[in-house]
Amino acid sequence: MSAEISVVVTLYNEDQSAPEVVRRSVATLEALGRPWELILVDDGSTDGTWATVESAHAADAEHVRGIRLKRNFGQHPAMHAGLVRAEGDIVVTMDGDLQNSPEDIPKLVAGVENGSDVASGRRNARRDSWGRTVPSLLVNGMLRRFTGVAISDFGCAFNAYRRSALEPALGAIGKQKFTKALVLSTGASVTEVDVQHSPRQGTSRYSPLRLTRVALHVLAGFWPQPIQWIGIALGTLCTLAAFALGVYGVVYWIVEENFPGPLFGGTAVIFVLGVQGFILALVGEYLARIQRDVEGRPLYTIDREL
Repeated sequence: MSAEISVVVTLYNEDQSAPEVVRRSVATLEALGRPWELILVDDGSTDGTWATVESAHAADAEHVRGIRLKRNFGQHPAMHAGLVRAEGDIVVTMDGDLQNSPEDIPKLVAGVENGSDVASGRRNARRDSWGRTVPSLLVNGMLRRFTGVAISDFGCAFNAYRRSALEPALGAIGKQKFTKALVLSTGASVTEVDVQHSPRQGTSRYSPLRLTRVALHVLAGFWPQPIQWIGIALGTLCTLAAFALGVYGVVYWIVEENFPGPLFGGTAVIFVLGVQGFILALVGEYLARIQRDVEGRPLYTIDREL
């Protein structure tokens, strides 16, 4: 019997949480009393995560599938590996760090069955540090603006999708971060579902540098023609700043008969260099995308599949 509900869990060095994720997910899915499958994608872990996947498959080969990637390709390529193999009419995505509760799977499934294409998990009481929460608020605001979809939590990976809503976006999933934003940008309907959020087991892998790269990815991936808009905005700002600095310098020179040229000159140079650096970073994001598409490199390679 083919599955009605597929749950795709991405795992990377989650040997502490993976056994509990499997146990609670299986118990929740069995309680639904409908055909289901659990797809565990090991994104090139270097600890005992794959051993947990093998044990789960050995215990229930009918329902539990395992995919091991040859190295760490990233969360969204790993998610793609599971999504293209999912057989269910409803597909649930979930991280394997236990920040999301597997017991909330039925709530997301119900959100889709009530008529929406996407049931979007919403972490009302987030258990993250301010270093994660503040950048997340910024990225959420950007995605709401660029996609035109007014949901509050684009960053939550705990979601349910109707298969017909996923299929148009499968070609871009993995190449783009924010799978949910991609699906919603195709016009899929959405309802938000409140889900539990627990402290992460282990250390977050989102450093300030990685969060900055995520912001650039959002700009390049979801904002049409950002370079033109950024050029206009920053060009105007630089012009106004230079004008104000010039007026201040003239007034100071007349009143004090001593214009502090080196100080203001150095400040202006540093400001302009900062602007150029940001624009170059954005251009670099575009060039990297072009290079990946031209080379046609695979999103990931699979080492083993159970």
